[in-house]
Amino acid sequence: MNNAIALRGISKMYGPVPALRPTDLSVETGEFLTLLGPSGSGKTTLLNLIAGATGPTTGVILLDGRDITRMPPRERGIGMVFQNYALMPHMTVFENVAYPLRARHSPSKTIRAKVMEALERVGLRGFEDRKPRQLSGGQQQRVGIARCIVYSPAIIMMDEPLGALDKNLREQMQGEIKRLHKELGTTFIYVTHDQEEALNMSDRICLMSTGAIAQLGTPDELYFQPSNRFVAEFIGESNLISGRMEGDSRMAIAGNRSVAIPGGRASGGAELLVMVRPERVRLCSIDEPINDAVNVLSGEIAGSSFVGGMTRVTVQTENGLKLTAKMISGRIESRPVPGARVQVCWSPSDMVVLEK
Repeated sequence: MNNAIALRGISKMYGPVPALRPTDLSVETGEFLTLLGPSGSGKTTLLNLIAGATGPTTGVILLDGRDITRMPPRERGIGMVFQNYALMPHMTVFENVAYPLRARHSPSKTIRAKVMEALERVGLRGFEDRKPRQLSGGQQQRVGIARCIVYSPAIIMMDEPLGALDKNLREQMQGEIKRLHKELGTTFIYVTHDQEEALNMSDRICLMSTGAIAQLGTPDELYFQPSNRFVAEFIGESNLISGRMEGDSRMAIAGNRSVAIPGGRASGGAELLVMVRPERVRLCSIDEPINDAVNVLSGEIAGSSFVGGMTRVTVQTENGLKLTAKMISGRIESRPVPGARVQVCWSPSDMVVLEK
């Protein structure tokens, strides 16, 4: 598959401060790539460099193989959707959506046809004569998206477009944006700090930290095979256990105990950090017989929280670890009780060895 965008050694310095360290990144034509990370990680800087809103300190930006590093933003053919909608309040919905076409001196007949098609795509047909103040937040965001897609840009970029919406509306709009991406077949580059949004919407996720790429991969890869501690902790919840290798597939941990881990990852005596997701941890009664192939630690329930469909349970183990388990919620009388003695169990195959 061809690359829609290719970044080669791209970086951005503000005085002595690196907003983006030298970075290579390729975005495939037609894919949905999300730039994810906390504030200050470099994701918006990367977006602005691609859009041309700021120039790089070093490196080259290629669009379909063409060098656009110094090209003015308007000539790049890249559409942008902003978090604050950026609608012109004195214009109607139709006029707002038509603005990019008028700026390109498109014929009136073409403008009307394309605007109505864009409004149809975002579910706003019939709203063309309203002003932005007469619309809800979700409708205003749809107008912003329609204005972006109306001139068929080669790449559509979205900078935290759902950040100002409530949870239910965010989830609805996520579905709408995914549908649009599928219908248009256009390359989408999406910025968010919301991990669930990224996991739900993306073909690939570029997780950033301190101006560099921490890991690039599919949602499954980042969730189930994080490469380091930052990724494991940022994407979902994780139980992290440190220890030292004993032989090929066992690790000595706190309290003079050991657990089985995936073999062949390190030599004997090496310091390790491993992760197991809470939904892979199972709670068993203290006297339940456990298969020898499963890791088992005894402990006491330190806390339990009901979060709708899931219940989150924290266990303080006898050897000094604090582990979290997640399970499907039952009725209140069946939920784990703080202070109860339990065993926590998990399979070695569910553990991931992280880079130290």
